Amino acid sequence: MPAQRLAPKIRVLVGAVVAIGPGRADLLEAIQRSGPFSAAARALGMSYRRAWLLVDAVNRSFRRPLVARATGGRGGGGARLTAEGEDALRLYRAIERKAARSVRGELARLARNLRRGAR
Repeated sequence: MPAQRLAPKIRVLVGAVVAIGPGRADLLEAIQRSGPFSAAARALGMSYRRAWLLVDAVNRSFRRPLVARATGGRGGGGARLTAEGEDALRLYRAIERKAARSVRGELARLARNLRRGAR
């Protein structure tokens, strides 16, 4: 099994609560790309409600909201990343890259002991 297929998953915890992790970062990116919130949720295959619950959890974990929400109606609703959200997402992705680089050798050694196709 090639080592490049293995990657660490980083979750930033505040106590026992996940402030940001891979799924939440993916949702932030989808919001950043999509515009309408429902499109971001659909792009990740999650329900609108599940996406809102995750956004709410992320917003409560940080001092300032990472996602600004607009309710629906005549002009339509949606969501956008705040400046803090863009910064947090950029920092989180940098942490992921740095972690992956720092454990590359160990992952290669670990890969030799994994079954092919193990997930």
